[in-house]
Amino acid sequence: MKFINLVSSLSLVATLALASPFSEKVYGEANAQLIEKRDANGQPIDPVTGKGGPILGGTNHQIDLANPDNLAAQSTDNGLVTNLKWSFSDSKTKIFNGGWTRTQVVTDLPSSHDIASAQQHLKKGALRELHWHRVAEWGYVYSGEVLVSAVDEDGNYQVDKLGVGDIWYFPKGAAHTVQGLADENEYLLVFDDGDFESVGTTFMVDDWIAHTPKSILAKNFGVNASVFDTVPTTDPYILNATVSPAPITGPESGLTGNSSYVIHRSQYGSVPVPGGGGNLSIIDSRNFPISKTIAATVVSLSPGGLRELHWHPNAEEWLYFHSGTARATVFIGGANARTFDFSAGDTAVFPDNSGHYIENTSKTENLVWIEIYKSERVADIPLTQWLALTPADIVASTLKIPLSVVNQLKKEKQVLIKGN
Repeated sequence: MKFINLVSSLSLVATLALASPFSEKVYGEANAQLIEKRDANGQPIDPVTGKGGPILGGTNHQIDLANPDNLAAQSTDNGLVTNLKWSFSDSKTKIFNGGWTRTQVVTDLPSSHDIASAQQHLKKGALRELHWHRVAEWGYVYSGEVLVSAVDEDGNYQVDKLGVGDIWYFPKGAAHTVQGLADENEYLLVFDDGDFESVGTTFMVDDWIAHTPKSILAKNFGVNASVFDTVPTTDPYILNATVSPAPITGPESGLTGNSSYVIHRSQYGSVPVPGGGGNLSIIDSRNFPISKTIAATVVSLSPGGLRELHWHPNAEEWLYFHSGTARATVFIGGANARTFDFSAGDTAVFPDNSGHYIENTSKTENLVWIEIYKSERVADIPLTQWLALTPADIVASTLKIPLSVVNQLKKEKQVLIKGN
């Protein structure tokens, strides 16, 4: 019965739209209410036309409710766009004595060619064991405090403490480790290769030593071979330890200034946001010179706000949604577009040069996310600015819109637009 009532309500809205002098406002408000009703029901029924019908077979209703745009909410969606979303909650969590980790790699999200990622948790004193990668590693601390230690090929080294909002970048091949300093610590890891879990990507020091003849180890280190009898034969990955008393390194270490593997929150600040819809920070090789292959933005968008329509000319965009709820439509050309819904813990990838926006769907909560690009810099081209800086008559002729409308378009990037 409730689905029949929904269709009847749609007919009433259409009548109001024709009869009332305030038809646009009435229809818009009523349509929004119907969309909310459809979303609350979690059923594939078009709120305007009444097309579709209830799901009578097996379904995960909670997933349906969380993804209303998979139920044909946007009439502008069209064509074939592959899945561009993966939730960390769908990842297999690996538990260790000192914490846990869960990853998102290309086998989870095949569209993410450039980037793989992980959430990682360390208890106080716990160590992500000594290791290195054939790819670069980028880390963002979002809870607690950690100690990082790294060494490069020239014997330069760095030991530093990082708190919430601080970032590290270890170039390909740099030896490093991470230790938890607070009672509970957690961070986002990003790697500049989607196929991160393939063999030959990560190299653990104890794994290597355990698979090297002890006579060779003795000769290499100049010690008795028996020293290595207690080296773990099974990779511990994360292990318990006591907090290191090692001091923070200074200029003598070599990895300082433009060579530093660390940038603190106080060093990168925020960029201007003319649209007044929130805050945005850019971290790339222009303010973090060592970060040659990973560029990032950290974004906080106000309730109802919009990350304006734009595209990125230099890379895929990988995203991690830290808090809040969002909607984004991705346009990949050839009349192909698809809308996705996001919540905390979701990751996504927007294909190279695809057009898109991100909207905060909450009326009360800020939307916080991180954007990652396999590039030395962050770059975007907003749709509005492009049209505003193109001869107005050409734009008007192309889009069949009044010249006066084109002349009112803002020539400055708005970035984050405040919600109504």
